[in-house]
Amino acid sequence: MSQSVELMPAVILAGGLATRLRPLTQSIPKALIEVAGHPFLWHQLELLKRRGIRRVVLLVGHLGETIQQRFQDGAELGIRIDYSFDGPVLLGTAGAIRQALPLLPERFFVLYGDSYLPCNYAAVEAAFRNSGLTGLMTVYRNEGLYDTSNVEYDGGRILRYDKRNRTPAMHHIDYGLGAFHRSVFEAIPAGQARDLAAVYQDLLHAGSLAAFEVHQRFYEIGSPEGLRDTAEFLKAAGGADGGP
Repeated sequence: MSQSVELMPAVILAGGLATRLRPLTQSIPKALIEVAGHPFLWHQLELLKRRGIRRVVLLVGHLGETIQQRFQDGAELGIRIDYSFDGPVLLGTAGAIRQALPLLPERFFVLYGDSYLPCNYAAVEAAFRNSGLTGLMTVYRNEGLYDTSNVEYDGGRILRYDKRNRTPAMHHIDYGLGAFHRSVFEAIPAGQARDLAAVYQDLLHAGSLAAFEVHQRFYEIGSPEGLRDTAEFLKAAGGADGGP
């Protein structure tokens, strides 16, 4: 279902080397892997457009120029695309967002370039704005099913988030969609490498991280198994992803 109200822009982190998908990604970036008849990024952009997002900033690195050549400014899809290229020094996911701040407004979504997230983006944005906090993480009750759960969530708040040190109380997982105020990344010194997971943890410890639980499972193409699963879903859906 399409959203009639234009939402915040989305930052897509698409600069990874995709080593787990080699040899598929030897000569093309993960975003251009064909899935269900189109490059994976095409599916992402179509989903975001249906949800009411009309502007995307792509953070690209390895073979990023091939993504720009394929999608250009997004006019073909009815969506505006801007690009921020990694420099010679890799800055990590949060460092790359810091570098892209000249292209970004006060508030924006962030998602990964290998994720297909058929959730209600308007509801996520509303929860973020209503929270009054500078960051929001979406969570999904995963129970270790689709990946290793990494979030303790009590139905309203995130109690713990850790990708390395898991606990038995971690029934939820970081769904892969965040919402942020630009001040979160302005606080990172320019040129400093920083990971988005560390930013989430800092916000959590500071009491500045809101949470929103989604109920549609996530899909990803970061692994061969995930790629197969996502391809099957998109083929079966035929462009209709079943979410609100």
